[in-house]
Amino acid sequence: MKLALGSDHAGFAQKEMLRTWLAGQGYEVQDFGTHSADSMDYPDVAHPLSAAVAAGAPEQGILLCGSANGVCITANKHEGVRAAIAWLPELAALARQHNNANVLCVPARYVSEEQAREIVSAFLKTDFEGGRHQARVSKINC
Repeated sequence: MKLALGSDHAGFAQKEMLRTWLAGQGYEVQDFGTHSADSMDYPDVAHPLSAAVAAGAPEQGILLCGSANGVCITANKHEGVRAAIAWLPELAALARQHNNANVLCVPARYVSEEQAREIVSAFLKTDFEGGRHQARVSKINC
């Protein structure tokens, strides 16, 4: 499976850790940056990653920033993107099961590397349940 991965400066270290870890899990990772811990603007990464996910290549993305709020707000500006913040594996799983989220947003300043791996793993291993949830998801876009 191919994944999009991106962060701002606050999420850079965890992004790099996840990039290596995900590749070791057999995922093909497309890195949208940033490529250093130098201060930068999160929309410069979140917009291109979200546009790629909205186009369907890759099907899912992971964004990190300090609180995850900035990248999540930005990602959700793209039609076809359903970005969700998760700081617990259970929230990541629910975002997939009930909301068919296709972009996971991780608050890098509030979770450890181990927690980030658990959150990402839950997101990637969980399928959308469909059914009554599909009707709700279909109402999201105006």
